[in-house]
Amino acid sequence: MVFGQVVIGPPGSGKTTYCNGMSQFLQLIGRKVAVINLDPANDALPYECAVNIEDLIKLSDVMVEHSLGPNGGLVYCMDYLMKNIDWLESRLKPLLKEHYLLFDFPGQVELFFLHENAKNMIMELIKKLDLRLTAVHLVDAHLCSDPGKYVSALLLSLSTMLHLELPHVNVLSKIDLIESYGKLAFNLDFYTDVQDLSYLQNALSQDPRSAKYRKLTKELCEVIEDYGLVNFTTLDIQDKESVGNLVKLIDKSNGYIFAGIDASAVGFSKIAVGPLTLTFQLTVAAVQEKYIKDDEDFDMTRNSDTK
Repeated sequence: MVFGQVVIGPPGSGKTTYCNGMSQFLQLIGRKVAVINLDPANDALPYECAVNIEDLIKLSDVMVEHSLGPNGGLVYCMDYLMKNIDWLESRLKPLLKEHYLLFDFPGQVELFFLHENAKNMIMELIKKLDLRLTAVHLVDAHLCSDPGKYVSALLLSLSTMLHLELPHVNVLSKIDLIESYGKLAFNLDFYTDVQDLSYLQNALSQDPRSAKYRKLTKELCEVIEDYGLVNFTTLDIQDKESVGNLVKLIDKSNGYIFAGIDASAVGFSKIAVGPLTLTFQLTVAAVQEKYIKDDEDFDMTRNSDTK
C-alpha cells in the first residue's frame, strides 16, 4: 500500500512550489519522497523529479505539431498520457516499496472537473498499483478579498471534489500574502469554514458589477451550502508548523496514520475521531493572528450585516 497526494489547482496557485516545499518537509520527518511531474508545460522544476512527463511528451511539441493553443495542447497531452499509461506505471513501480508520492498536475482546471482522462488515469493507477491518494486542491488565498472570486473558488472546489471522487483537502495557499490584496470583509474562519454565505451575498449586492447577478449568486451559494462539502485549511509553505498541520490532515484523509497499526475497529475509530478538529480550529485562530492585522472593523462589519 502506497500513499501520496494529487496536487491540483488553478494556474498560479503554487502547485510546483508546494511540491518542492512539501517534499522537503516530508524528507525532514523521515519519509522517502518521489515527485512525479505530470505538467508538460512545467519546464523549470525547482525539485528533482523521479518521473517527468516531458520524457514522454512536451506541450511545446504538441502545440507546434497539431497547431493547438496551450489549453488544447494540455488536453491532448493528458489524452496521450492516458493512452500510454503503461509508460507511467513502469516508472512508478520501482518507487512503490519505499516512497511517498507527490503528483504535480497541470493548472488547467477543466482537466479535473470536466474532462475524464485525468480522473480515469488516477483511478487506473489507484487500482493497479494499490495507491492511497488524497487530492490536494490549492486555491490562492487572495481570492478571499473579492467575494465574487471567492464564490467562484467555492464552485470550482465543489465541482472538482464531485468529479474526482477522491479524499480531498482544499487549501488556501499563500496565506502569508492574504492582506496584500486588501482587507477581508470577515474573519478568516468565515472563509475556511464556508459559513453562512448570505453575508457574502450582501457584500456582493453592494458591488454594482455584481448586483445584476444577485439571483444567480443566491442560487449558486445555496447549491454550495446544500452539498455542505467544501471547507478550507490554510497554508504558508515556508512555515513548518503550517505545513505540518496540513500533513496531519492529509495523513488522516488517505489513511497514512493507520499504516502499520495493528488495532481493533474501536482503536481505529479512536484515531479517526482524534483531536485534529480542535487543533485545526485553534490553528485558524493562530493564522488569523499571525497573518492578518488586528482590526476591530471585522466584528463591527459582521455585526452590522446581521442587523
